[in-house]
Amino acid sequence: MTKQTKITIQTDSLLVLRGRNSTRMRCALCNAESEMVALEGLQVVSNLDQINLEQWVNSGELHHSQGDDGARLICLNSLLAHIRHTTNI
Repeated sequence: MTKQTKITIQTDSLLVLRGRNSTRMRCALCNAESEMVALEGLQVVSNLDQINLEQWVNSGELHHSQGDDGARLICLNSLLAHIRHTTNI
């Protein structure tokens, strides 16, 4: 009888495209340089619906600040950390 070994490799990938919707700046909460994306533009970089995003922002789970134009900017670092945390549970 031959012995079989099964090897499973799991990989993650992330593609970040810079566009008109993002601004690179220091996030005051994580104290790091981050892409800041307008809340309205997050549906472009994720498949999350607006209701879930609003709940995450209102609960404090996502770092956010206000842009010069008054738009709510979300820290991409905090969004990615939150998504990783919720998918690893």
